[in-house]
Amino acid sequence: MSEKNGEREMERVKGTATSVVAAKVISLHEARVIAEGARAAGRRVVVANGAFDLLHVGHVRYLAAARAHGDMLFVAVNSDISVHAIKGPLRPVVPEGERVELLSHLACVDWIVLFDEPTVAEVLRALRPQVHAKGTDYTPESVPESAVVAEWGGETVICGDPKDHATTDLVAEILKRFAK
Repeated sequence: MSEKNGEREMERVKGTATSVVAAKVISLHEARVIAEGARAAGRRVVVANGAFDLLHVGHVRYLAAARAHGDMLFVAVNSDISVHAIKGPLRPVVPEGERVELLSHLACVDWIVLFDEPTVAEVLRALRPQVHAKGTDYTPESVPESAVVAEWGGETVICGDPKDHATTDLVAEILKRFAK
């Protein structure tokens, strides 16, 4: 997401949100400055990412485990544009403003950045975290951005509980139970 588009999007999200959301949802530029300062102060920066469509316990466990790998957790959230491109025309179910609002109320989440791109590589290059945390649906070798994180000596970790929860499965269960 370009800086100009990112700042415009932050204003749209912040304009409809609570003060907690406004405080945690930041532009990529703001995130870069915060991450640089944290690293300079000797703090361990972690980035986790995903769509977080229909927030569920698997997401929460993943983010809590990611936060345990460092001192500061940035959550990079796929924008509606990104989710639509990756997951198809019916997604996301929950709009980005609501997704980031839900995430902003989790104590383990320090900062949230929205991105439009199909991968989180641009965010990772901007923030240069010591740790990129991914959920257990990945292995360290299968994370598409692991080579990006290795460029500056960062590590890719797999964390969270076993992949027993998924938004797609949740939608299927809702349809099964309530479809008439």
